[in-house]
Amino acid sequence: MDSFEWNKIAGAVLGTLLFVVAVRIATGFIFEVEEPVKPGYVVQGVEVPTGTGATQAAAAEEALPDWGTVLPKGSVADGKTISSRCEQCHDLSKGGPNKIGPNLWGVVGRPKASHPGFDYSSAMKAKGGSWSYDELFKFLKSPGAYIPGTKMTFAGLSKADDRINLISFLRTDMDSPAPIPPPQPAKAAPATVPANGKAPAAAPGSGAGAPAGGNGPNGTAAVAPGNVPASGTSTAGSGNAASGSAGNANGPSGGDSGKDSSMSGAEGHVGNSPAPATGKQPSSAPPKKP
Repeated sequence: MDSFEWNKIAGAVLGTLLFVVAVRIATGFIFEVEEPVKPGYVVQGVEVPTGTGATQAAAAEEALPDWGTVLPKGSVADGKTISSRCEQCHDLSKGGPNKIGPNLWGVVGRPKASHPGFDYSSAMKAKGGSWSYDELFKFLKSPGAYIPGTKMTFAGLSKADDRINLISFLRTDMDSPAPIPPPQPAKAAPATVPANGKAPAAAPGSGAGAPAGGNGPNGTAAVAPGNVPASGTSTAGSGNAASGSAGNANGPSGGDSGKDSSMSGAEGHVGNSPAPATGKQPSSAPPKKP
């Protein structure tokens, strides 16, 4: 075989390699594949917690249910279905063995890290306390976030209803179901403050709405019915009396007019119809000319 034949073979090989590389590059442009940020696969119905620090702290501070209200309504059947995920690592039967995780028979109310024969993590031992409803609710949401360093690799149950139903089943997975606490009393609604910052008007008859001194018309003190007006104020009766006095100065007829006017003023006072003082005397009937 001469050199020309070898050149043809080498050219064919190089041409094939160039063709394969060109096809691969062209395929990458046409079909763009997005690689996952975190390797692995997603389990339907399970949400993997994301974020650290403040995000996980906020998740841990989720409002706790009122167990006296939610447990009677929880679905034990749905909880038993959800518990099938637990059975991959735990045994739920009475007297059953420990598996990857400890046996969960009678776990509600049981002290943490107390099941015999299982080697718990130091983080679980240091946590202390017992598996109350609240503790199970927080732990099942994200075991690794609630107790960092635990051996439990389960991602958790993000839905509160799933956790409530699972706990409803676990409380029955024992000789005698764990007791349900009484419902919490309803919280009183907080008092609302008007946007303008003023207190709401007092109810009629409470006495809180009576005008104080200086709150009368035109900035003067309002006079309560039946009370004698303060000095310096003018009423219809006092105005008429003044007119009568002017009549006395002009003659007898003026005096009679003054008496009539004085009586009119007295009747005005007895009738509890005082006029508020405004700094100006109210107009009255002109005195009779002599």
